[in-house]
Amino acid sequence: MFEKFGIRVPEILLPDEKYDLKQWAVIACDQFTSQPEYWDRVRSRVFDRPSTLHITYPEAWLDQGDARIASINETMLDYEKNVLTRAVKGMVLVEREIATGSRIGLMAAVDLEKYDFSVGSQSLIRATEGTVLERIPPRVKIRENAALETPHILVLVDDPKRTLINPLYAARDTFEKLYDFDLMLGGGHIRGWLVNRFDTVLPALEGLLEASDGLLFAVGDGNHSLATARQCWLNLKPTLTAEQRETHPARFALVELTNVHDDALQFEPIHRVVFGVDPAELSYDLGVWLGNQGMKLTVCTADRAMFRWAQGYRTLPYTIDRLNEPLPLAVLQRFLDEWLAKHENASIDYIHGEEATRELSSRPNTTGILLPAMDKFILFEAVRKGGALPRKSFSMGEAEEKRYYLECRKITGAPV
Repeated sequence: MFEKFGIRVPEILLPDEKYDLKQWAVIACDQFTSQPEYWDRVRSRVFDRPSTLHITYPEAWLDQGDARIASINETMLDYEKNVLTRAVKGMVLVEREIATGSRIGLMAAVDLEKYDFSVGSQSLIRATEGTVLERIPPRVKIRENAALETPHILVLVDDPKRTLINPLYAARDTFEKLYDFDLMLGGGHIRGWLVNRFDTVLPALEGLLEASDGLLFAVGDGNHSLATARQCWLNLKPTLTAEQRETHPARFALVELTNVHDDALQFEPIHRVVFGVDPAELSYDLGVWLGNQGMKLTVCTADRAMFRWAQGYRTLPYTIDRLNEPLPLAVLQRFLDEWLAKHENASIDYIHGEEATRELSSRPNTTGILLPAMDKFILFEAVRKGGALPRKSFSMGEAEEKRYYLECRKITGAPV
C-alpha cells in the first residue's frame, strides 16, 4: 500500500497493561552523555522492573563494554516472550505534550532501501547531518544480534498544509487509545492511538511526494541510529533469497514521522563543550586557523555573534569576518575536528541546553561554545541543495523533549 513512499504499516509490540509505562519508557540513549547523574536517577526509578533502560545502551555508560550488549540481547528475548504481550498492526498517532505545546507524530516503518546516508545521496529518505562512519560499527555491534528495536528516531516531512498527520489527530477519538501517561524526569505527557484506517493518509502522501522534488522524508533525530539500521540490513541482505529480501523485518526501521511545520516543534541549538583544553589556547588556535584560510575571528557585539565562547556564566561573542561558507557552524566544526585530531588529551561533547553547557564549561580546563538556533524552515531546501548539514547542526527540542523509547518491533523472524 505504501511501498512507493518508502514506508510500511508495522506490527508494534507494547508491554502488558500490568506493567508501569512510567518506568518502561526511557529517554533516547544519546542524551545527557556528560551528565551520568541523570542516568543514575533513571536507574533509581527503574531498578530491575521491565524497562527500555535494560534493552538500550545509554552512551553515558559506554565504558560497560560488550557485557552490556550480551545482557541487552538476553533481556530482549525475555521481554518478547513475557513482557511485550500486546501486539497491534497499524501506525500509531502520537501526541507529546512538551513546553512548547502538543507535538504530534505518526509511527511507521521506513524502508531502508529508500534511505541512503552516503554523501550526495538522492534517496527518498535522507540524512540531515553528516554521518560519522566511525560511529557506525559500535552501534552495529549492539543491533546486529538484537531481537527487537525500540526507536528514538524522528523523521521530518515538509507538509505546510498539514495534510498527513493533522486529519488523524482531529479524528483521534475514533481510534483505539494505546497509552496515556506522564514520562519520567520532566519528559512531559504522551498519548498514542492505533491508526488502522488510511483513507486520508494515502492522498496526503501522494500530494507530498509530488511536491517533494525527490526528498520526501528528512531524518531529524537519530541520524546515526537509522544509519546503523541500514548498515545492519546491508550486512544481512546478501544472505537472503530475493523473496526474503522483500519482507524481512530487518529491511525496515520503526520511526516517528513529524511535520516540520508543527507549531510545537522547535529547533534548538546543539552547543559544544570541549574538555581538556586551555580556553585561551583554543580561541587563539581558532583565530590562526581561520586566518590561514582567509577568514578572521572577531570579538563582536551580542547581536552580531555567530557563536559565544562560554566559561560558566561569562561569555565572549565572536563573529567570523570574510566567512567563505554559507553556515558558520560548518567552518567551526571543521576546525574542531582538525584541532581535536591533534590534541589526543582533549575531547568534545554535544550538549542540549544553554544551562547545561554553562554548568559543564565552568569546570577547569573546559570551554563551552554556545550556538544560535537554526531556522527549521530552511532545512529541506538546504538538504536538497547542499546535502547533509554539519553534524549536530540542530536539535528538535530540548534534551527532555527527545523521543522516549516506548514502542517495540521485532527485527528477526516473521516478515513485516
